[in-house]
Amino acid sequence: MAQMLRFSALTGALLVAATLTLVGCATNAGPGAAPDPIGTWGDPTATTEPSIVLAADGTLTGTDGCNRLTGGWSMDGTTVTFEHVATTRMFCEGVDTWLSELAAATIADETMTVLDASGAQIGTLPRTE
Repeated sequence: MAQMLRFSALTGALLVAATLTLVGCATNAGPGAAPDPIGTWGDPTATTEPSIVLAADGTLTGTDGCNRLTGGWSMDGTTVTFEHVATTRMFCEGVDTWLSELAAATIADETMTVLDASGAQIGTLPRTE
């Protein structure tokens, strides 16, 4: 009987350890998980198109297709908030500079939906890296 109890306790401990290992290795890919905003959004090689890069250190760089953007970002749940964003104010004929009005964003799959200060959608950017 004592051997059975030791075997059951050992089996239970191994099952708990295996479960914790699997949980620790889980990714953010599951439903309801916060998306990973770090990376490049939009095509930075298209010089007249908007793009931003969100770095792991909380900084952002990018362009609205005409003007350069720099600033910071943070994530709260599933919302990205852009902070202290500075932009140049050059005139570029024929370029829609909507990204310069960014205030926040949400991410679904591989698409970032950019919002202005009022919460209105102003555009989308695909993840490129």
